[in-house]
Amino acid sequence: MAELKIKSKEECKYDAIALGEVMMRIDPMDVPTPKARMARIWHGGGETNVAEGLSYCFGFRTAVVTALVDDGIGRNIENQLREAGVDTSHIIWFNTKGKGNFSTDEKGTLMNGINFTYNGKGVIPSKTEYYRAHTAIREIKPGDIKWDEIMPYTRSFHCGGIFTLISPTSSEVALEAYKKAGEYDVFKSFDLNYRSKVEPNKERARNINKSIVPYVDFLVGNQSDFFDAIGYESKPVKDSDPFDVWLESYAEMLRKVAKDFPNLKIIGTQLRGALTADRINWGAVLFDVQEDKIYQAVVREGIEIADRTGGGDSFMSGVIAGILNGKSSADAVQWGAAHGILVQETPGDTSMVKQSDVEAEVKRAMSGGGVSALR
Repeated sequence: MAELKIKSKEECKYDAIALGEVMMRIDPMDVPTPKARMARIWHGGGETNVAEGLSYCFGFRTAVVTALVDDGIGRNIENQLREAGVDTSHIIWFNTKGKGNFSTDEKGTLMNGINFTYNGKGVIPSKTEYYRAHTAIREIKPGDIKWDEIMPYTRSFHCGGIFTLISPTSSEVALEAYKKAGEYDVFKSFDLNYRSKVEPNKERARNINKSIVPYVDFLVGNQSDFFDAIGYESKPVKDSDPFDVWLESYAEMLRKVAKDFPNLKIIGTQLRGALTADRINWGAVLFDVQEDKIYQAVVREGIEIADRTGGGDSFMSGVIAGILNGKSSADAVQWGAAHGILVQETPGDTSMVKQSDVEAEVKRAMSGGGVSALR
């Protein structure tokens, strides 16, 4: 592992803090949204999913920094976070009385974000439809969050490319947070996580994200994120190409990114080849910049999944868990890949497995074993 400056657990209150939007997810299960008559309620957010994975699966002390409207939906989201062991004391609550700096009305002028996500099946792709244009988190500005009261007691900080593009001021809030994290020697991670539905203008996305990356230690993106979010293109590959072809394509690109951003210590990529909506090839790599070496997780081919949402976030939390536990890059990438595939095999955006499950999946995948019933 590259030499990393990570504060000890004993001197900190939090192992990880995540800044981002969190939404209520309405899941119509196996029925496409237009025909749905029943649904399940989950929650999720590209950044906050990482904190929740670190808490629920790996037992770390985590918190989320976000903003919610103080209504039934907001409190439902808070309760789900608390059930996973996440500290919610840093949520900024917008009251509905129209009084104070953080306030709105009772008619939904500001709202909590909601999405409808249909998982897809076979050749019918998954589809997410968002209601997030007027969410409370969009109103947060630099100076609203007291980072000097949080960062001194935090080991690692995470944010991502969804939050940086969610509003005209969100990138400024993220940059403020990363600078403060640097002042207090906090390990800093960032997931490029580009969403065209959040920001269709790729040039704007690239300019914003490239202003953030110089403050980051650990950068992650999927197959297309590096191009869409910061403009680095790799040789084209097909979903059906062997993993070695994917790896060769990405290795060259990752080295270009590392050269242009010498602050980066680790760069990660999860590689997902979607064969159908519910069957994928899944792999992952970590590029240790100091060692100039790429570490590869076991490739899982033709794996049936239940819900692809949150797989990348769970890869990230698995890798961060390995780093915080002092694991090598070789071990951390195995943890990330295992956690990522396990979360995709359960419903919802967030982790429903424990560290022992991750370790068992690493062992199974590395030995080439099958899956036995537990009785």
